[in-house]
Amino acid sequence: MGFLPLGQQTEYVSEYDSGLLYPIARVDKWIDMGIQSERLPFHGEDVWNAYELSWLNLKGKPMVALAEFRLPCDSPNIIESKSFKLYLNSLNQMRYESVYDVQAILEKDLSNAAKADVTVIIRDVDSISSLVVLTPDYCIDELDINVTDYQPNADLLVIKSTSNIVEERLVSHLLKSNCPVTNQPDWGSVFIDYKGPQIDHESLLKYVISFREHTDFHEQCVERIFIDIMRHCRPEHLTIYARYVRRGGLDINPYRSSMPLVLGNDRLTRQ
Repeated sequence: MGFLPLGQQTEYVSEYDSGLLYPIARVDKWIDMGIQSERLPFHGEDVWNAYELSWLNLKGKPMVALAEFRLPCDSPNIIESKSFKLYLNSLNQMRYESVYDVQAILEKDLSNAAKADVTVIIRDVDSISSLVVLTPDYCIDELDINVTDYQPNADLLVIKSTSNIVEERLVSHLLKSNCPVTNQPDWGSVFIDYKGPQIDHESLLKYVISFREHTDFHEQCVERIFIDIMRHCRPEHLTIYARYVRRGGLDINPYRSSMPLVLGNDRLTRQ
């Protein structure tokens, strides 16, 4: 099966190697979207979850855990997800005295790669019961619409009336884009929490679906959604939070908001 794409092997190293982390500068995409890096129009974080973290204790016994990573949205770099997984795998055969030693190494290496302080929380696998499954508010996916756009099209966004100011928290599970490195599909749910002129729900759903054949990283898709809604719908406040399905034991959940806030890490059923 070596000639098939499924037969291609990936080298997984068994010795710790921080050089496996591959940082990608955010600024190029910001310039493309008309964002000034010194005056970001949003606040937020990229919340990563790792479900396949493992190492050895000093007696050689394997340890397994869950990890949460939070990268500030103004960090100069994001971290490419496959390199992130390969880096985590490089800890698998390494011996550490305590979970705190592992946490310290992760925080140091990830902060160096992102060029900003990255927060790491390591949890025992039994703590999964304390991670609440997020219950969505109004889902717009049942709307009966005709769809023709599968590349991001901000012109699809329509407001009902400038005089009708509302507060809504909407969700769509139809967000899908493609990874710029592997071209694999990235599936996600997106929450749109805003106050302002009411956005036409059908137009919003068409806009979310328009990312279906778009190629970009999770973080950049969320930022594009934030920028497009701010520019076309002029809300007073806006928060965009995407929860993506995991790949390779990692999920990425960026949020961007017009207000400084810290969001939780509640999961969706697909996660």
